[in-house]
Amino acid sequence: MDGVSFLIVKCRNLTRTTSMRSLTTILTGTTFLITTVLFVACENKRDAIPNADPTFSIHRGTNIAHWLSQSDRRGEERAAFFTKKDIQLIDSAGFDHIRLPIDEEQMWQEDETRYEDAFKLLQECMKWCEESGLRVILDLHILRSHHFNEQEKRLWNDPGEQDKLIRLWKDLSKAIGHWPNSMVAYEFMNEPVADEAEQWNQLLLRVSDSIRTWEPERFLVIGSNRWQSVNTFDELRIPPNDRRIILSFHFYEPFHLTHFQASWTRLKDFQGEVNYPGQIVINGQSEEERRSYNLDSLEKMMEKPLRIADSLKLPLYCGEFGVIYKSPLKAKLAWYSDIVTIFEKHKVAYANWNYKAGSFGIVDEKMKPDSALIPILVGGQ
Repeated sequence: MDGVSFLIVKCRNLTRTTSMRSLTTILTGTTFLITTVLFVACENKRDAIPNADPTFSIHRGTNIAHWLSQSDRRGEERAAFFTKKDIQLIDSAGFDHIRLPIDEEQMWQEDETRYEDAFKLLQECMKWCEESGLRVILDLHILRSHHFNEQEKRLWNDPGEQDKLIRLWKDLSKAIGHWPNSMVAYEFMNEPVADEAEQWNQLLLRVSDSIRTWEPERFLVIGSNRWQSVNTFDELRIPPNDRRIILSFHFYEPFHLTHFQASWTRLKDFQGEVNYPGQIVINGQSEEERRSYNLDSLEKMMEKPLRIADSLKLPLYCGEFGVIYKSPLKAKLAWYSDIVTIFEKHKVAYANWNYKAGSFGIVDEKMKPDSALIPILVGGQ
């Protein structure tokens, strides 16, 4: 993977011994000195990929969902939901970046005037990340004209909405474009779902070309049509001769496990017993439920993005993966362990979905960390 921008951390043993102790340090309000020293030592032991461009290096991250995206919180409640203490906890746990989803309706009024309080929170978050040495992938998650789970998506049929998408990114660039390329990358659209892959390919080329006129050196994160699925990755048309591209996919397979009884899915009333590794549903009746999964089968499912990223010599990123809290703990932890093993083997950077509360959180609303899961995500097991 020469000519790419990732530096892969090779100091798991050091991180492993500090992560949970550092979480405790934050939660008790004591000094961060030991954590900081160890973190710097770990940074100094990074092994660069040959000919790597060091301007944007990521390895392990987490999504900051339900703050500036997919949330009804506003005002003081929104400001209190995610603070500098959260960034410090994320840093101390051993993560090196965050993926920060934002929604159009949270950041801009209908006439595209900014909600200044939301932009203030965004700027504050950038400052916290800079102070902690965390990188940021800024993800425009939901548009008024496009929600990945809605039937009607005006974005694909209304040229005016496509023009608006470009204007929104121009405004974002004005607001945060002063942050260095080494710290911030742009994911200009999350999980596109167009009727035809070429609809997305044409739009992404237009948006990326526009951003390049303002910020020619910024790294751009791009995934394929239909929820950034591994299955559609070979349909993605990537901007030619652009080395500052990070290819992205999302991974939530097998769905019976990752979205077990999720209220917004077809599994909301599912009463079977799920399992991993092995046959996904104990006593499953359908062909889908009888299917077996393990590390090898999951790795095979990722073949398209792995092969294409390698052939293009571009970095690969899994921007979302996770298991809902309702799934059996043993199966859940086994799945996470196998997924991280695959990512490490193929040098895929990643960010779990998600950080705080919700159905997939790794800390709860009282900032209590998941002591079984976090070490797996940061390479402790």
